Amino acid sequence: MKKKLWVSLMLSAIMILAVACGNNGDKGTNGTAGTDSGSKENTDKKTYKIAISQIVEHSSLDATREGFLQALKDGGITEGDNLKVDYNNAQDDQTNNMTIAQKINSGDADLVLAIATPSAQAVIQQVKNKNILFAAVTDPLDAKIVTNLENPGGLVTGIADTNPEATVKLMDFIAGNFPNVKSVGIVINEGEANAVIMSKFAEEALAKHDIKLVKAAVTNTSEVKQAAESLIGRADAFYITLDNRVVSGAEAIIKVANEKHIPFFSSDRDTVEKGAFATVGFKYFDHGYQVGQMAVEILKNGKKPGDMPVGMQEKLDLILNLKAASAQGIEVTDAMKAEVENAEENIIQ
Repeated sequence: MKKKLWVSLMLSAIMILAVACGNNGDKGTNGTAGTDSGSKENTDKKTYKIAISQIVEHSSLDATREGFLQALKDGGITEGDNLKVDYNNAQDDQTNNMTIAQKINSGDADLVLAIATPSAQAVIQQVKNKNILFAAVTDPLDAKIVTNLENPGGLVTGIADTNPEATVKLMDFIAGNFPNVKSVGIVINEGEANAVIMSKFAEEALAKHDIKLVKAAVTNTSEVKQAAESLIGRADAFYITLDNRVVSGAEAIIKVANEKHIPFFSSDRDTVEKGAFATVGFKYFDHGYQVGQMAVEILKNGKKPGDMPVGMQEKLDLILNLKAASAQGIEVTDAMKAEVENAEENIIQ
């Protein structure tokens, strides 16, 4: 009886071991068998790598980056989960800008985002064989970032952050509502291509109203305040383009404008929110979000950048800052407010 009992126990142990081995095979431990749902999820979940090159930190460019990352998150690509971001800021230094582009070229990013014209130019020059998107670029054709807006070709596309109509509308607003303005002073870095292009748009639009554009040039942000002060007595209003160096020092222009009661107009909403009086534009967060949606199409759906047309800001509105108006001695009329299509969103109290 004991011998029979011992044999039964041995047979039972062998059967349990066989079942255990069979279950182990189902979990795919040999690399060829099936996997359970948890393991399969981990195997199929791709991690994406994005390198970002940004020329300098200021509110518009930072908002562009934030909008870009939010669009990725909404598309199921989240930093810290299935997305690794290599963020690089050149601090407005061209040597740093080129070094960053060279570093990105030698890395393994799935996609590169270049924020602002100088960053995009450096990335285009240095980065090969990687998908590239650009944002906060005023004129991608003039900057030689792409050669065709409808069919950019290659591995590059993006969204331009301006529309010439915005500059024309803003100059028309000045002419129509500020009859005492006979000259507009612009603080400008003429080494930045987008600033030069936009200043030409402004000059041509103002000339139709017999208003002169008076320039005060800078080569770095530290010169912005002095340039603004140099326009006192020569200009009846201030204006700046999407000029990264100048936008970075916009607080200095706001201070001068408030002290001397000079109307200050900008080309971006973020500067208006800080204290400029008016612009015709949009939110840079939304601009970055559009570029982020393109990134999702490339990363998750396999679209080729060269097959995606370069976009442009189409929805524009007048944006007014009433506190800035008070500080700059501006009487905001009902006629001015009537030009704002979305008053709830774009009249800043």
